[in-house]
Amino acid sequence: MTRGLFRIIVAVLTILSSATVAPMLLTQQATAQPTGSNGSTTPKFLKLSLDSVTPTAVTTLSDSMLTVSGTITNIGDRVVDNVIVRVQRANAVASPSLLRSTLRLDQANYDVAGPFEDVVERLSPGQRKQFTTSIALRPGGGDSTSSLDITQPGVYPLLLNVNGEPAYGSQARLDDARFLLPVLGVPPTANAESGSAAEPAVPAASDAPVATTLLWPLADRPRLVAGIPGSVNGKAELTDDELAASLGKGGRLDQLLGALESALGANNGHDRSLATAVCVAVDPDLLGTVESMTKGYRVLASPSDPDGATRPGTGEEQAQTWLDRLRALASSVCTVALPFAQVDVTALAAVNDPDLSARALDAPADIVDSILSTRSVRGVSMPDSGSIDTSAGMLLRSHGFGTAVLADTAAVTVGSASSGDSSDSTPATAGAGRTTGGQPTTSLSASNMVVPDSGAPDVVRLPEITTSLPGTNEAESQVSEPAPTSAVPNTGANPSNPAPPAGPATDPVMHAATFDIWSATALAAVGSNPPTPSFTPAKVRYDVTNDSRIARLQDALGAISWTALNPQPNRPRSMLLVPPQQWGANLDEAAALLRQVDLLMRNSLATPRALHELLAEPPDGQPYELDYLPQAAEDAVPGRFVLPVRDQGRRITELMRSLVELPEAEPKPRDFLAPLREDLLRTLSLSDRRTGDAAQPDTFAQRRLDQTTKTLDNLYRSVTVLPPGGVYTLASEQSPLLLVARNELPVAIRIKFRIEAPAETKITDIGEQVLPPTGTRSFQIPTEVTDSRSLVIPISLTTPDGIPLGNPTSVSVRSNAYGQALAIITACAGILLFLLAGRRLWRRFKGQPDPADEGFDPVTRRRVNRYRRARQRVLRQQEQQEAP
Repeated sequence: MTRGLFRIIVAVLTILSSATVAPMLLTQQATAQPTGSNGSTTPKFLKLSLDSVTPTAVTTLSDSMLTVSGTITNIGDRVVDNVIVRVQRANAVASPSLLRSTLRLDQANYDVAGPFEDVVERLSPGQRKQFTTSIALRPGGGDSTSSLDITQPGVYPLLLNVNGEPAYGSQARLDDARFLLPVLGVPPTANAESGSAAEPAVPAASDAPVATTLLWPLADRPRLVAGIPGSVNGKAELTDDELAASLGKGGRLDQLLGALESALGANNGHDRSLATAVCVAVDPDLLGTVESMTKGYRVLASPSDPDGATRPGTGEEQAQTWLDRLRALASSVCTVALPFAQVDVTALAAVNDPDLSARALDAPADIVDSILSTRSVRGVSMPDSGSIDTSAGMLLRSHGFGTAVLADTAAVTVGSASSGDSSDSTPATAGAGRTTGGQPTTSLSASNMVVPDSGAPDVVRLPEITTSLPGTNEAESQVSEPAPTSAVPNTGANPSNPAPPAGPATDPVMHAATFDIWSATALAAVGSNPPTPSFTPAKVRYDVTNDSRIARLQDALGAISWTALNPQPNRPRSMLLVPPQQWGANLDEAAALLRQVDLLMRNSLATPRALHELLAEPPDGQPYELDYLPQAAEDAVPGRFVLPVRDQGRRITELMRSLVELPEAEPKPRDFLAPLREDLLRTLSLSDRRTGDAAQPDTFAQRRLDQTTKTLDNLYRSVTVLPPGGVYTLASEQSPLLLVARNELPVAIRIKFRIEAPAETKITDIGEQVLPPTGTRSFQIPTEVTDSRSLVIPISLTTPDGIPLGNPTSVSVRSNAYGQALAIITACAGILLFLLAGRRLWRRFKGQPDPADEGFDPVTRRRVNRYRRARQRVLRQQEQQEAP
């Protein structure tokens, strides 16, 4: 009995202790929730996403209330009660780097807060709830008793905070969403009784507007199947049909073009300010692919099997429509060509192939001009990485580029370049509210979030990047073949694009036009699949997909507005906006950004500056140098591709030198081999290399390289000498050797025979010969054989430069000559005949009978002769009688 009572007491105490400890543990777990999308870890209970912000940019004419809508989703495994939200504000952004770093600060730094508002009493697992909350921008605005206390223009970081009480836990902050709010002017507050303005509007200072230039990129990852030479009637083959969807209604490229069409079309009714500021940056690889699609194309059934089956493409009509729209737009706005296929210029310089460099750097402008029937801005290069090394700079300058568009941290004053990121003195693991490389980071306070601003002036001079002779263009000396298309002059008026020479006309030193990395980083985060640019400092790198697209759009609106709202004596009053080349912004996002730029201009906070005007500006007086950023080197094309690409590029050049251009024959040698060079450039593409996972782009690059190598092997094997069957017998010792060579290429080619003649033979070199396209030709090789034995003669074909072609073969030769013995016998017989004839003539001259005639009666000789003549007459008569 006592033992049973003891067991009951122990059980009761165990239950009580569990009931006491469990809530404590669960409460501890609940209060340890992350701070949201900007938190140190992924939220466990609630996920908050921002749906809309109204107004997206505040002006003096805006409503005095800020309205924010969002969606809260229960992503945990337990119910959450008493879900509430509120809006908080931090101090206005005081320096450009804080546009990014402020979004990682702990929520305690957002010290101006509105009241909590109820959203829902209970949210079960998997449920979601939409909400809308409003708060006055300044005291006295609207009907709200609280406000964000915004009294001056600026860019303000806002935080939307959601609290809740998870089951078995206590009330805690479970997630938040952060975003920037650009305030171009503070609206007035109204007197509640009289309706008159209690506090007047506060506009932003407009005495120093920002000269603004906006690049509008149109690019896509390489789509053409590698290893297919050019042909006259062949259809293009694409790895997939995703480009058709991108060009079609609602696709990425359709929306990017549509947003620009709408903005510039609406703007034409007022003035051309926005059109003047915008320059469309086009990837020539995309243009060439789209033009090929308009002629019909095929798509691989399996993208991972380049040699597999294909099916007809479905985007022919979409490609034609999109291309026509772009042509119409290009006639009235500035255009500029990007490097071919977003090629890594630094890797291209390491390859050091003049023909590949010409195709990547010189040809793009001609391709764009030819397809779009316009005249693009020349002499300016826009590397996709925004950062290049010295060798890449020398390559660009040698090809006539006077200016490179680079991140403002990629060009530094001479002597200050470093091997590491100067802003990364604090380890990345000290970051707050984000994950870097999949690892959680801890919260940061304002004191350790300072990232130095090291922006360069608008245009700087790079004395180390120069041509060998001032005022000369070394590109001509490096280009071994002309560009594939010639530029088509623009026949229409294009005031936005007079296409003057870009960069220094006589200055041999290269210039760098720099863009602000903070606005560029914010623009890169807009849209789907946003990359983190290589020039973004490591301290503020994080996975931006944790934020909603609306929040990222707001961050971009704030970033492009900051310079206009914050004039500083040590910074130029100018702004070059550079989104990523493969941009994922949709129609609404792109239109919002264009409206923001137009809004800055209409509020006299910005003025349009054409791209050619920026490039013509004199550089800063202080010398600068390139600083190849560490992250750019990490995101670059791996070095293992450099040597194989160089080898295959050399093979293309060697084959090109042996091809012959025949009048009226198609394709031309240049057009035949150009696609293979382009495949090598696509191997060096930076497309999709900033996702943090290089496995897929490395696979694509290796596949392209393998296909190009395989095709070149086949091309070299397509020109060969045909092996003769059996043994070749010469009629005499000087009979020619008959050979047949075959060319399966659609272009003519110059060849030479390489014949390894044995010692017993002497074979004459017939020099260079031309094989017709897709045909054979016979050749007579002068040959002298001094031996009657059967000989084996190795034979092969080479280019005029000695590069082997086809497969070598051998010819078994046997001659009727008897060699030296026959010559001796013949000589002895001739000498004997000469002696005997001389002996007879000598005796006849002396009147002495020849002993050889002794015993032969002269009478008998005459009778025999008469008999022989008579017999011959009889035989002729018989033949005449027998004849019909």
